[in-house]
Amino acid sequence: MNTKATDQYRSGDATSNSRRVVQAVGLGALMVAAAAAPAAERTVSVVESVQLATAAGRTWDTIKDFGTWQSWHPAFASTQMIQGDGQSKGAVRVLMTRDGGKFTEELVAFDAATRTYQYRIIESPAPVIDYVSTIQVKETPAGSTVVWSSRFNVKAGTSEADAKKLISGVYRAGLDNLASVLR
Repeated sequence: MNTKATDQYRSGDATSNSRRVVQAVGLGALMVAAAAAPAAERTVSVVESVQLATAAGRTWDTIKDFGTWQSWHPAFASTQMIQGDGQSKGAVRVLMTRDGGKFTEELVAFDAATRTYQYRIIESPAPVIDYVSTIQVKETPAGSTVVWSSRFNVKAGTSEADAKKLISGVYRAGLDNLASVLR
């Protein structure tokens, strides 16, 4: 132990010692806040895709309706459109999972010409916030590719890795099943 430094600390007046303690505690609090901030503020991205031996037009016809996901995604049991239709910006749906989860989502963009739509989660049990996702069907020489991507922030108490794994798993389940549906 450095006795000279300890003696200097002990010989300081109470005000300067208090200042040192406040500075040390303040620095510690800032470090904790800085460490916590990236998890709460950092935008996370997930991208999954599947290549299909099906024409892009047929693939698009299968997934384009925001109100019929249960016909191709095995995790979802039903969809209730509560505003608009399944192919118009502003449409809102309640998507029920097979295990009872409820997702309220809004269609924020729909473009049949580019075979793309984008939606956002309004309310859900998923550990994500500010979630916006895009689904696009691309024509390929062998048929089509579906790309499902999203950007979101992670709710407090959930790791980035766990949130990415969950979202990626939902995408994989749907895309892999889509390949079976289109055979």
